[in-house]
Amino acid sequence: MQTFRAILFCLMSWAILAQGNPVRSGSGDGTYYAPGLGACGKWNSGSDMIMAASREVFDTFPGATANPNKNPICGREVTATYQGKTIKVKVVDRCAGCKWGDIDLSPTAFSKLAPLSVGRLKGVRWSMN
Repeated sequence: MQTFRAILFCLMSWAILAQGNPVRSGSGDGTYYAPGLGACGKWNSGSDMIMAASREVFDTFPGATANPNKNPICGREVTATYQGKTIKVKVVDRCAGCKWGDIDLSPTAFSKLAPLSVGRLKGVRWSMN
């Protein structure tokens, strides 16, 4: 019983801390996708400087609700860096296939970091402004 209480206390403490400290930065793979109607409820095209956040980052962002259109992460500006190149993009979507820290970029945003033929960028660093 004492172990159960300790685990419950840790989980509750983590949940409280997570609410006050949203994820502000990370790193992972960078990929690209064909934008359309995003999880934030807006239409975008491949020429927009946008991104989709990983489902873990998107779904646990403080203030997130069952309605993804109202997620406070929507519209946040993110600075992404890869091999000395830096871009600014806005969060407009949720990447269900991404692992924590991965980002999915519009083709135009991706192409500013590397040619589309590369397909996947290992070690993209990003931070929310």
